Amino acid sequence: MQIDVLTLFPEMIQEPMNHSMMKRAVEKGLVDINIVNFRQFGQGKHSQVDDTPYGGGAGMLLKPEPIFEAVDAVKSARETKSPRIVLMDPAGRRFDQQVAEEFSKEEHLIFICGHYEGYDERIRSIVTDEVSLGDYVLTGGELAALVMMDASIRLIPGVLGNQDSAVQDSHSSGLLEHPHYTRPAEYRGMEVPEVLMNGNHALIDQWRRDESIKRTARRRPDMLANIELTPREQEIVNDMLNNR
Repeated sequence: MQIDVLTLFPEMIQEPMNHSMMKRAVEKGLVDINIVNFRQFGQGKHSQVDDTPYGGGAGMLLKPEPIFEAVDAVKSARETKSPRIVLMDPAGRRFDQQVAEEFSKEEHLIFICGHYEGYDERIRSIVTDEVSLGDYVLTGGELAALVMMDASIRLIPGVLGNQDSAVQDSHSSGLLEHPHYTRPAEYRGMEVPEVLMNGNHALIDQWRRDESIKRTARRRPDMLANIELTPREQEIVNDMLNNR
């Protein structure tokens, strides 16, 4: 996968790339991440990237020229035909596990990180996706881009030491993840469920499925609308909802 990040603050992207999973993905050659300070495409002797909005109003808007030219430059350098160009926008589509899975399958992603009050509307004409982390506003798009990169890169085969980890994550199955336990078997009066220690993998799988359903019903019942449940599992859900 090839990723280009267009930002005015490259250090915000660079530092997290030097650690953990993203660093390993780059070292393994599974991801090539390029950070572009689009101020180098700014206008005039001061490399201007923003200006006041037509019609008045508070704040500054990112000008179209630096973004268009930066996108043209990275597309030319990568020689990819159809990169997915993702605009960080609080009014965009909500980012979730499904979007992360979509991004993880792309050959080339370009993330555009905004700042100031917003974008010149013409910038939207060259993007394929407008995506938001949630219903709140961040100072800039860098943190959102990092979250999206992290969630997507970890799904690329070979990035994680155990690919089953990604498959079993919360939200990958449409349910929240079941509880996990490790040694010791008892700690401060709290014991590991016996079923996890009896070696019967069929029973363990059933317990984990049931616990995922219970946790989802308790914390995120809205997610159950998209899950196909057996009659027994529906009874579990009904019990959980009735006893909330």
